[in-house]
Amino acid sequence: MAGKAAAPGTAVLLVTANVGSLFDDPENLQKNWLREFYQRCVAAAFLVLPPGSEALVEPSFKLLSLECLSLLKVVHTHKPHFMALHCQEFGGKNYEASMSHVDKFVKELLSSDAMKEYNRARVYLDENYKSQEHFTALGSFYFLHESLKNIYQFDFKAKKYRKVTGKEIYSDTLESTPMLEKEKFPQDYFPECKWSRKGFIRTRWCIADCAFDLVNIHLFHDASNLVAWETSPSVYSGIRHKALGYVLDRIIDQRFEKVSYFVFGDFNFRLDSKSVVETLCTKATMQTVRAADTNEVVKLIFRESDNDRKVSVPPARPAWRGASAGTLSAKAALSWQVVLQLEKKLFDYFNQEVFRDDNGTALLEFDKELSVFKDRLYELDISFPPSYPYSEDSRQGEQYMNTRCPAWCDRILMSLSAKELVLRSESEEKVVTYDHIGPNVCMGDHKPVFLAFRMAPGAGKPHARVHKCCVVQ
Repeated sequence: MAGKAAAPGTAVLLVTANVGSLFDDPENLQKNWLREFYQRCVAAAFLVLPPGSEALVEPSFKLLSLECLSLLKVVHTHKPHFMALHCQEFGGKNYEASMSHVDKFVKELLSSDAMKEYNRARVYLDENYKSQEHFTALGSFYFLHESLKNIYQFDFKAKKYRKVTGKEIYSDTLESTPMLEKEKFPQDYFPECKWSRKGFIRTRWCIADCAFDLVNIHLFHDASNLVAWETSPSVYSGIRHKALGYVLDRIIDQRFEKVSYFVFGDFNFRLDSKSVVETLCTKATMQTVRAADTNEVVKLIFRESDNDRKVSVPPARPAWRGASAGTLSAKAALSWQVVLQLEKKLFDYFNQEVFRDDNGTALLEFDKELSVFKDRLYELDISFPPSYPYSEDSRQGEQYMNTRCPAWCDRILMSLSAKELVLRSESEEKVVTYDHIGPNVCMGDHKPVFLAFRMAPGAGKPHARVHKCCVVQ
């Protein structure tokens, strides 16, 4: 028996990955990253294999690990027909110095044996690093399987769809490329009006009679843990809220027909820092350290005299003690155990198991930033651990850095109409998977996140007039 038949429809795979770390250590991290991407993403959408049928795996995957073969057996989907990879911080901190590594990375993706069945591709790289007003360091990759016929991409200048053929790479000045829209956020959106590489790239596609937008996005980070801790919600949360609202308004304005959309990238969403600290340090007393010259708070130290509690998030939040900067004598401070140290770029909690136990789901109650957009955006339930900030040591795949409070920064969100495309099922075999990549392997400071689903036949009937497109052989 050759296994169950494939579910009908078009298999779609969406991946978001902040890849800045890869270009700081390309020799180790890029190899890890590409291996996991091929094994867990390209292979993740294979047909389910019955026991003993590993030999049926095509030659390009013969080197897959046993872990990957196990994945093939439990994922009830096809190899993706359409795959989108959205990268942020493409090229790393110093783009000019990393250009050779960028070229190698792109060439590897386009020409590897693992990707040989994807005979059409579109790559959009923002390489205009000399333009402070425009550079976003975003990279968007789209791969089309050879079995997918008559797929169309929207031309935003001509306002019509064009058939996708061959493999093409666009870079440098993307502003003049008609097949996408790219914007850097207005300068007054940036904290203290200081330019950084934050913005979005939008493309539009037609698959299975359905038109939809794919938006690659990178929002603002928390510049200081101390500032983030001051208020709930933090000032940075408000900045991200404003920027995301700007993007959503742009993609549904009156210039083009409204379609379903997926927005995926590094949103830099953070847990509500004040609430998290209060919960993790319920029994602690806080010591404030100030700079001698400016009297500015430079460090917060949370100590407990009785630190025998289990390492877990308490079910309830008792009254906060020490919030008014309780003072400790030097002798007393030495006798109490430090549970948390907080600085501008330090979040050093005494035991990271809190963020890994049950994939950190006990902390999801503090993941509040998306709630503002509950009437506009939908996300599948999160069942994977916080995607950032992991150690960049290639030998440390599961360890978090002590720079920031771990959070689900990397997300795949969708409009309410896109939700219907993902969840609509015309087959009992349909499975939707929302997960991260490389749980035990160093992938840089961010773990990539993916969404795999099948677009059911007829799911895009409201847009059938756009094109009769994407017939799968």
